[in-house]
Amino acid sequence: MNLDHLRYFVALSRTENYTQTAKLLHITQPSLTKAIHSLEAELNVALFQKSGRSVTLTPAGKVFANDVESALLLLDKSVTNVKRFNQQKSPIRIAALRTLSIKWLPDMAQRFLQLSPHSAVQFQFNTDTGLSPDILRGLRDKKYDVAFCSKLDHFSDIDFFPVAEQTMVCITPTNHPLANRSSINLAETLAYPQITFSERSGLHPIMKKLFNDCGGQPISAYTVEEDQAIAGLVASGFGIAIVPNMSILQNMPVKIIPLSFPTWQRILYMAVLKHRTPQPAMEEFIKFVRDQSKTLSVNNI
Repeated sequence: MNLDHLRYFVALSRTENYTQTAKLLHITQPSLTKAIHSLEAELNVALFQKSGRSVTLTPAGKVFANDVESALLLLDKSVTNVKRFNQQKSPIRIAALRTLSIKWLPDMAQRFLQLSPHSAVQFQFNTDTGLSPDILRGLRDKKYDVAFCSKLDHFSDIDFFPVAEQTMVCITPTNHPLANRSSINLAETLAYPQITFSERSGLHPIMKKLFNDCGGQPISAYTVEEDQAIAGLVASGFGIAIVPNMSILQNMPVKIIPLSFPTWQRILYMAVLKHRTPQPAMEEFIKFVRDQSKTLSVNNI
């Protein structure tokens, strides 16, 4: 049954005039007449009867008009709802270490939006925490869909995929005695007060091991959770520090000195729940990040 013919029928049932209805529908009167006759032939029942120059609904026509009008209203409402649903952006909730949130993650998300057919994606970036344990607990509690952080033990319900790497460097104030060095052995930093990572940081056990390998632990002037905060203290002259080689360091008044020994790289991961509820946009983003990470050599995040 032709949907346009049904709409023509409802319009004619309201005006009961072929000429007026044809003008309202922006069609010719013969086209309207042909449509109504086709509908009546298909139903094998007369829907209208002549009444002078106008027409009136037959008893069968009145019943059919009421039902068709209700059906068309419901159909139009359903079409509107479907279009609205299609226009709604699928949220992808992301939590990440702040070192990744400055440049790496925004760039990755932007490339996904440009290259992915899922144009109706809404990224929701979490900024409440920058620590891997908190991020992973939030992922486990389903506050986030995807996380980017360090890999930690005791999270067997989470899959980790390496996505980026950083080397460790020594940073000093620009007027520090070590500032003229082109490279440095970690053991040579032990004589100077340092800004170190607190025990809550995922880097704390790593730094502890690296210093043990060099024969001692640093003089800790201050302990801080996040590498960016450490860099800020170094820039203000509170001490030196060993931190990942972050892109933010390039815009700070610090001297960046590569480590000659030990050489070590910090691996950062994308984390997702193993038993997650599949969502097309989210799964495509996860695949996109994994594919991109296979082809990109990422440093100075």
